[in-house]
Amino acid sequence: MIYTKDDIKQLDRVTRLKIINAVTGIKPANLIGTKNNEGQTNLAIFSSVVHLGSDPALIGFIARPQTEDVGHTIRNIQDTTYYTINHIHPEFIKNAHYTSAKFESEISEFERCKLTAEYIDDFKAPFVKESHFKIGLRFKEAIDIKVNGTTLVIGEIEHLSIPDQALVNDDIDLEKTNSVGISGLNSYYTLQKTQSHPYVRIQEVPEF
Repeated sequence: MIYTKDDIKQLDRVTRLKIINAVTGIKPANLIGTKNNEGQTNLAIFSSVVHLGSDPALIGFIARPQTEDVGHTIRNIQDTTYYTINHIHPEFIKNAHYTSAKFESEISEFERCKLTAEYIDDFKAPFVKESHFKIGLRFKEAIDIKVNGTTLVIGEIEHLSIPDQALVNDDIDLEKTNSVGISGLNSYYTLQKTQSHPYVRIQEVPEF
């Protein structure tokens, strides 16, 4: 199947969303937890979380254009500067998936989707208790992407909780974290480690 630019434009909205969201391959499935200045919690699923750098330890994600119904996550982050990123595991994929609904701001997705808000070491944003792999971040920068109205939200890691069994030879084995990936709008995948190779130095590149 081959699609031209015109073919893509002529697809119905949902089909286009599913196809274009899937073309980059399997992406990490995460729940981002926030709280506003009034203490109202929010939880939303994201598949756009990306590593930006290790020193400082920066992670980014893409926030959709804000409307009255969409954008509670980024508004809460801009208000309080703290948020969490939590891996999704098979046991609660369904609960996590339905946080994507456009709930009103006074409704907590934690409560509506039966997930548990957890506060660790006085960190100011809620983690997902059911997640085994949790990241606490502080907001650093937002970069507006003018071509489609989205925003790259950048945060620095201030808290990191990793399952003990996932640390193997000073590396993280994501298969052992039992985290899942996402493709398109609603397809979820488990992760299986297939190979491991050494850090690449030019003199060690083999002949292929």
